Amino acid sequence: MPGGVYATPVKTFACMIRNTLVVLRNTALILALGTLLTACTGSEPLVEETATAASAPAQATAQAAEARVAASAAVATSAPTTPIMFVAQVPTAGDIFAGRLSAFANHMTDMAAVPRGGDLMIRYPDGSLRNLTREAGFGMEGRQGANAIAVREPTVHWDGKKAVFSMLIGAPTKQYESVNTRWQLYEVANLAQGQTAVITKVAGQPTSYNNVSPLYASDDRILFASDRPRTGEAHLYPQLDEYESTPTLVGLYSLTPSTGELRLLNHTPSGAFSPTIDSYGRVIFTRWDHLQRDQQADAGTFGATNYASEAAGAANIGRQAENFPESRLGQTSAAYGRVNAFTFNLFTPWQMNQDGTEELTLNHIGRHELMFGYIERSFATDSAMSDNTNTSIIANKKYIRNDGGVFQIREDPRTPGTYYGIYAREFGSMTSDQIVRFTGAPTLNAEQMVFEDASPAAVSNSLSAGRFRNPLPISTGQLLASYTTSPMVQTSTQFRLYQLRTDASNMLVAGSALTSGVRKTLSWWSPDTLKSFDGLLWEIEPVEVLARQRPTAGSWALEAPERAVLAEEQVDEAALRNWLKTNNLSLLVTRNQTSRDRGDLQQPFNLEVPGGVKTAKATGKVYQISHYQILQGNQVRGYPGVEAGRRVLAQPMASSQYNVANTGGPAGSTKIAADGSTAVFVPANRALAWQTTDASGEPVVRERVWVTMQPGEIRTCAGCHGENSVNQVSRAESTNKPEALRALLRQWKQATGGGPTLVNGSQPLTPTRNTSATSQPVVAGSAPSTQTLSSTVIEQTRPLTRGTATPPRTARASLTR
Repeated sequence: MPGGVYATPVKTFACMIRNTLVVLRNTALILALGTLLTACTGSEPLVEETATAASAPAQATAQAAEARVAASAAVATSAPTTPIMFVAQVPTAGDIFAGRLSAFANHMTDMAAVPRGGDLMIRYPDGSLRNLTREAGFGMEGRQGANAIAVREPTVHWDGKKAVFSMLIGAPTKQYESVNTRWQLYEVANLAQGQTAVITKVAGQPTSYNNVSPLYASDDRILFASDRPRTGEAHLYPQLDEYESTPTLVGLYSLTPSTGELRLLNHTPSGAFSPTIDSYGRVIFTRWDHLQRDQQADAGTFGATNYASEAAGAANIGRQAENFPESRLGQTSAAYGRVNAFTFNLFTPWQMNQDGTEELTLNHIGRHELMFGYIERSFATDSAMSDNTNTSIIANKKYIRNDGGVFQIREDPRTPGTYYGIYAREFGSMTSDQIVRFTGAPTLNAEQMVFEDASPAAVSNSLSAGRFRNPLPISTGQLLASYTTSPMVQTSTQFRLYQLRTDASNMLVAGSALTSGVRKTLSWWSPDTLKSFDGLLWEIEPVEVLARQRPTAGSWALEAPERAVLAEEQVDEAALRNWLKTNNLSLLVTRNQTSRDRGDLQQPFNLEVPGGVKTAKATGKVYQISHYQILQGNQVRGYPGVEAGRRVLAQPMASSQYNVANTGGPAGSTKIAADGSTAVFVPANRALAWQTTDASGEPVVRERVWVTMQPGEIRTCAGCHGENSVNQVSRAESTNKPEALRALLRQWKQATGGGPTLVNGSQPLTPTRNTSATSQPVVAGSAPSTQTLSSTVIEQTRPLTRGTATPPRTARASLTR
């Protein structure tokens, strides 16, 4: 039965972070050169295939074109000469909600979401197939029961001799039975022809939670996505996403199997998906950016309520008003008039170092470069702001719509810095659609990145040439993908592995199938109805089996202005970082909150610190900003009796004795210094967002993207919504020594009884200070006490003279907007 037949139907930051120094590794270049030498439906109109923008500046276009190298060249048509590992999965009955191929919540384990009976397969260059899981004693044929399995997302080790993957074991053995099983990590060894596969469970992983999308770090740690609560609090399980209030993946974790060390690398309130490590050593993944207020609460459904805290046994205090970001329905500000409604729903490419530091959207790309065109301004009555982005400054012409994004990203091993992914919508797609190709080397900023059609684009959500998933460029020049001839997703959609070719218009199209198909006859309880299937399994998630050069993990360093402040304040950087780690804190520094990227005309950009620095165009309202407020993601929204688990809400950061006091400012805030700088200790391993406010605490600029920082991390942003190239007044990024950092370090030394310091390169010393002054916190914006602080160092009351522009960084350190 072609395609298979079911006997019965089934039931639906703006600113971040300046100190990444990711460089082109010689090993990656050598590898690349060597390889080259060897040769849901919605009402929004579909505009992805027709949206265009004005021409980008010649310089940006030239740089972007240079970065592409041979990205648009035809793919090799000879048969693959390396083994290909892939997943065989029993098809679901169409695009069910939270199913195995869904854009989100695809880690669910019920039988409808992920029918059992699949296997981990490998195809060799001679065309032969090998069933690795059955060979190693896992899985079963016919009626599925206790030994039934499903598998997903293998990644091959750097040496090419083993792979890590996720496997689900167990199915109901009788009618009405339910099973409590979780996706767990396994390794398979002996991949060469003639060997016998051996599969072992990875030690040290969270056994009570779903662990998926594993990959090997450069140092052999295993990175993976998991729905384990942020610090393991079982009463918070599961974390619910910010859209459908559906169980989601909490973030990416790091596991050292030999020691059992488990670390959270990022906290993602709506989920992170399909991580990979590129040739520059960066972890690249898709993240669901959906920071908006609770739509279930707005609709009056689900019985939304708040808990007093995340603690076990915290009181149910009833539904509390949300204050960040703007209302989904619009609101009125006494100071600024009508504030337009805000919603956000984009699956965005992200990056971070392999230790979780420097998490940001890929090269700082965001809405202005991806879903360019109409983006509504925040303050409706400010005519200086715009409802349209400035498309003349970006090289990208491929529109990525707001209810979808780029999934299943993989780098071309022959062209470092060129990536392939699937541009799909969140519903009705099984995250299948067209293949896109884009540039993303760390030498590019977001204005220079280019996305383009690699396969024919959809027309009215239909692809006449078929749909693709899991694009895989391989080392010998071929490109493989899961493919279906179905122009739209339907119950009988069948995904098979194909080698692709380029047609006369240089578009990727399906060539020949890699296999003759994996056919099975199966049945299972789900849970009260006996389901049956007879047909071809899906062939998805291919990976190439070969040895690869390990990339050097990304490195970063504190930049000169901040290093200078630490030196002048006699603070040892290593000792400060160790103290941060001990206290599970990070340090967030911004040099000039009034400086915003030239591309963002949708929020206030004429900004001034009262009595201090000002960055403004010649015309338009100038907004006074006095405070910088940090919001932390607290898992305190529940839906008792409707949905287990908790949703994350943005709430003011908890106060800390180590931060500079900001009396009169909003909760969780620090005062913006006269030079525009801010410096604040923030919680590590927790999603954070922020906004600047006026003197009364009324928000002015809201940064509506979550970011996580690691313990001991010090991150610097040159400006609020850091500059891709220049700011609103065509000036390069700020290079001032942030005076707010100076004030914070002095407060920190007082609060810690001296703090680690260095004097003239000596060993750490405790500075001499007046005992009576230690109980007086330093307040940002005030003159420092001469009893404890140098009288020659005071906060700036006028803008600093800007230095010459620094050379372009190898990676942007801001987040997105």
